[in-house]
Amino acid sequence: MSRTRFYLFGFAALALCDTATQVSFKLASRQAGELTWSGAWLRAAALSPWVYVAVAGYLGAFALWMTILEHAPVGPAFAASHIDVVTVLLVSVPLFGERLTAMQVAGAACIAAGILCLSRGATAAERSPGGEPRATRPAIAPEPPAADRAR
Repeated sequence: MSRTRFYLFGFAALALCDTATQVSFKLASRQAGELTWSGAWLRAAALSPWVYVAVAGYLGAFALWMTILEHAPVGPAFAASHIDVVTVLLVSVPLFGERLTAMQVAGAACIAAGILCLSRGATAAERSPGGEPRATRPAIAPEPPAADRAR
């Protein structure tokens, strides 16, 4: 798989997991009702299937994030990982009937443009003179196995 495809699929999957997590928390909060710190509320929240979907989303996002970071420069990757702010905003309209203001649309556009600028800049900067991506080289030399250190 090409590097570009890896990033596109990886960040799309990460955004999907993060968005599903936030939507699930919203659905769980609707099911549990207003926070009362009572046993009934805790039971309703704990028994909501949406809480478990949210936990699964967090676990999926963690696994994806660790995989992406293994190959991507951390700065642009961290910025790109926040596209879920935009995706959650967009899915909240059809799912929850929320309305977007002009400021929210402008903010979402700024976030998307910022991510694009950071990723384009990183693509140009991450190549070394030999053409090999720097992100795949370890920053710190790996430690030799314990048997070699004993000698």
